[in-house]
Amino acid sequence: MRARHWFLPEQPDVLGLVRRQLALTREGVDALVEWARGDSSQADRIRALEHRGDELKRELELALTTAFTTPLEPEDLYTLSRGIDWILNLSKDLVRESEVMATPPDDALREMCECLAESVHLLAEAVDMLGTDPGAATERANEALRAERRIEKVYREAMARLLAVDDLREVMARRELYRRVARLGEAVVDVAERVWYAVVKEA
Repeated sequence: MRARHWFLPEQPDVLGLVRRQLALTREGVDALVEWARGDSSQADRIRALEHRGDELKRELELALTTAFTTPLEPEDLYTLSRGIDWILNLSKDLVRESEVMATPPDDALREMCECLAESVHLLAEAVDMLGTDPGAATERANEALRAERRIEKVYREAMARLLAVDDLREVMARRELYRRVARLGEAVVDVAERVWYAVVKEA
C-alpha cells in the first residue's frame, strides 16, 4: 500500500521579515544621522534604503496572505511593518526637503536625528524580543518612547529660537525641517505602541 504524504503549506517567517525591515530602517536612520552631521553623500544611501524598505514591506504583505499561522496577529504584523516603512519614507522626505529648500541641517536637526536613531535602535531590540521575552520587549518600547520625547524637547527649544531670526526664508525652511523630524517621532510612537498592543493581546 502506497504511503500517503501530507504537506502543510510553506510557513514564511513573517516576524523575521519585520525584523529585517526594521534592521534596514535602523541602517537608514544611522545614515540620516551622518547626513545631519554634514555628510551629504548619505542622501543617496537613504533613498536606496527606502526603496529596499518598500520591497521588504511588499514581501511581508505577500507572506501574510500565504502564512498558515503567524506568531503575532496578522493585523499587528502589518501595522508594525507599515509604521517601520513610514520611518524610512519620512527620512527620505526630510532629506529631499532640505535639498529643495537649499537648507542644510543645523545643530538642532542633528540632535533630533540622533534621538531618532536611538529610538529606532531600541525599537529594533523590542521587536527582536517579541515572541520570546514580552516583558523585555515592552521595556525596550518604553525606552524608545523616552528617546522620542527628547526629540520633542529639542523641537520646542529649536522652534523658540527661531523667534529671534529675522530672515523669514530661514525661519520657514527651518520650521518645515523641524516639523518633519517631529513627524518621524510620531511614527516611532506608533511602532512602539503597536509593540505594546501586540504583547497585551498575546498575554
